[in-house]
Amino acid sequence: MVTNARIVLVDDDDGSRAAMATGLRRVGYEVVEFDGGEAALSTLESGEPADVLITDVRMPGIDGYEVVRRVRALRPTMPVLMVTAFGDVNGAVQALQGGADDYLTKPVNLLELRKRVELQLDRSSLSRDKRELQDRLEKLVGFENIIGRSEAMQRVFERVRVVAPAPSTVLIVGESGSGKELIANAIHEHSQRSAGRFVALNCGAIPGEILEAELFGHERGAFTGAHQRRIGKLEAANGGTLFLDEISELSADLQVKLLRVLEERAIVRVGGNDEIPVDFRLLAATNRDLDDEVGGGRFRRDLYYRLKVVTIALPPLRQRVEDIPLLVAHFVDRFNGELGRQITRVAPPLLAVLRSHPWPGNVRELRNVVENMVLFCRGDELTVADLPPEYSDSRPVAMQHQAAEWIPRQMAEIEKEAILRTLELTKGHRAKAAQILDIGLRTLQRKLKEYGVISDGEDTRD
Repeated sequence: MVTNARIVLVDDDDGSRAAMATGLRRVGYEVVEFDGGEAALSTLESGEPADVLITDVRMPGIDGYEVVRRVRALRPTMPVLMVTAFGDVNGAVQALQGGADDYLTKPVNLLELRKRVELQLDRSSLSRDKRELQDRLEKLVGFENIIGRSEAMQRVFERVRVVAPAPSTVLIVGESGSGKELIANAIHEHSQRSAGRFVALNCGAIPGEILEAELFGHERGAFTGAHQRRIGKLEAANGGTLFLDEISELSADLQVKLLRVLEERAIVRVGGNDEIPVDFRLLAATNRDLDDEVGGGRFRRDLYYRLKVVTIALPPLRQRVEDIPLLVAHFVDRFNGELGRQITRVAPPLLAVLRSHPWPGNVRELRNVVENMVLFCRGDELTVADLPPEYSDSRPVAMQHQAAEWIPRQMAEIEKEAILRTLELTKGHRAKAAQILDIGLRTLQRKLKEYGVISDGEDTRD
């Protein structure tokens, strides 16, 4: 029983209200009484805490049904009990249809009232626990759903699994757009600090003159425009994880100050004098070679060694092209929802083109291209014709010619040419051709038999 629960009780009948309030207070509940719906709603709208609402139906001014309707808009999950006239079956039905979780009839039996309130509080607690568990599971599953079945990504996942529960500082290296923040978030969600905040800051996106204040916070009056105290990222991450992306962009002065924080576990806000203890796990990322930065005198060697306790290197997309069909399917599904489209298929020739692109912008670039295609596609299938012009123009001439031939022909012919040309490209290696086309090896072999390329009795092993 949740004896410290706060109950809002609304009834214009002073005697009835007093009896219910007394009965509930005797078992430890805090009861806030109102003789009308307007005053109760005003209190709830102001943000006052409440765990259960009990309201009479018939009241002058705003009746109980209107109270429930407006409370449901304000606090959808808060339990609501309505009090109806004795024997008023229609009123009870209307109460439940109007959004109440339960109802009681007058005169109210106090023992029954307590049981009903306790039941609603228990249900609310279970529902809250379930939501928290679902949120937690979604976060945990989020790591498993980082798209990638390639060997390169499986190695990354394994390192994440090992390092996440440890307190170690982690340096994540990889090209822009390769998913460094996703990996950092996955580490946090699988760490012992997952209940704390994940605070991210891109050091390259903030001008140097204000980056220090973003990191350390500032006191009121510390500089022009500092009208009030502000908590910085280092302090905000207390108890959780701080992710500093593009850490190579830190100035020499800030490198020294960050190193001091890592050693002393305390900060001083800009314009302040007091040391403030901080406790966070640091994850850092960069798209530069920090060995080169250290060798060139642009990054402190001692800070570098503090950061690279564990290093996780993310492969660029061009080194894991087998993940492209998975990524495309994921983004199509995502943008179908966001853009109101119904793309159901991605043509194999398009996947072959996407796999051949070097993707200098990595997964971020692929995501943007897929969003563009989904937005402008007028059918239910993405094809080579849906590529943005800049990608169509940059394809090899042979591919452009091939795409031009595909468009006016029947799908069976397009599919046959795509399969045969891909097989030619792989010099007859069927497993590689099937992988490029994103189809099963048996499906490929069946198609080749249909085309007369191989016979039924021919050994189909590669």
